[in-house]
Amino acid sequence: MTILRQPTRAGVRDAAAKMAGILLPSPLMVREINGLRVALKMESLQPIGAFKLRGAWHRLTALSDESRARGVVAFSSGNHAQGVAWAARRLGIAATIVMPADAPETKLRATMALGAEVVRYDRATESREKIAAHLAHARGATLVPSFDDAWVIEGQGSAGIEAAEQMVAAGLPVPSQVVVPCGGGGLAAGIALALPDAEIVTVEPEGWDDMRRSLEAGWIEPVGDAPPPTACDALQTLRVAERTFDVLSRRGATGVAVSEAEIAHAQRWAAQHLRAVVEPGGAVALAAILSKRVTVKPGTLVLVSGSNVDPVAYGAVLAA
Repeated sequence: MTILRQPTRAGVRDAAAKMAGILLPSPLMVREINGLRVALKMESLQPIGAFKLRGAWHRLTALSDESRARGVVAFSSGNHAQGVAWAARRLGIAATIVMPADAPETKLRATMALGAEVVRYDRATESREKIAAHLAHARGATLVPSFDDAWVIEGQGSAGIEAAEQMVAAGLPVPSQVVVPCGGGGLAAGIALALPDAEIVTVEPEGWDDMRRSLEAGWIEPVGDAPPPTACDALQTLRVAERTFDVLSRRGATGVAVSEAEIAHAQRWAAQHLRAVVEPGGAVALAAILSKRVTVKPGTLVLVSGSNVDPVAYGAVLAA
């Protein structure tokens, strides 16, 4: 029996040290929300416009020279795609990304501009996991999942190490509550490992809140048939992974869901109060705070996770 490597807090700290060696910390903004100062970790301002380069860098730098020579394969609607492509280009590794045919054109073009080969698929009728696994097997390449991977989870958690240090430097309390966007749960699980004393709250769009329901049930509950449309293309994960669910359930994490209207409001609030462009999936944690679905407390940290918007859709949100 093969025993899969599990993510650890030591691995998160290793990932944080790796990130410190190549990039400055993403900014931490502090704003008063519902009467209290709230720390906002702006992962939306990373070089690829999302936190995903953290997990990609930690995973790809762990590959042997032989594995690097055979390349990597990933699947993503856009942010993980760009993270893997960005890391692969810096390391001289060939990258192939399986992306849905309806992925935002901005994310598709950005991924290709980073030198990755893109293979498109039909989100409704085809399995990205199967396509990517077939390509990786045929090429002898390493498969780099977007969240179901110990190194990827640890890499995403490096954002929590950074944020805690920044909060202390800013004279804020240490993180007591972290509100995190959640698709497959890689970022949330990484943050849970990074900040073991903080309460973790995952946030998903309504109808796609399988992590919330899974945490409440005590076992994994998939999204189910015919989920509603959502602007959060980055959070359309049909089933969370055993690894991410295990980390979050053991930590006693809870979850909430936010509406499309609340997400759009958070995008507009970010534009006005942060002077920041935030994509729908990157705005869900902020939406949970602004809508009071999550109560602010001293030491609240919110992850603003991505800025890769579709220009037309974003313009419509701002004009509403």
